[in-house]
Amino acid sequence: MASDRAKAWTEFRRMIVWIALAGVVMVAGSLWYLSLYDALYPSAILATIGGVFLSTLLGCGLFAAAFFSDKSGHDQNVTNATTHEAED
Repeated sequence: MASDRAKAWTEFRRMIVWIALAGVVMVAGSLWYLSLYDALYPSAILATIGGVFLSTLLGCGLFAAAFFSDKSGHDQNVTNATTHEAED
């Protein structure tokens, strides 16, 4: 069980790094797209960086947390605890 959690934690960290890299690529792509149609002002740049990067991290990070929970055995622990209570 401990090795499953260590392996899940390693995979989770690797997923977070890939998600952060995807966020950087998406920010660069969205800034490039916005620059095609209008001048980029500092406020627009900051809003784009904050909005795109944080949205990507939040959405993908929640999915990564769900996968981590399943792979590390936390979900099974909860299932076992609630099943045992229901039988009593």
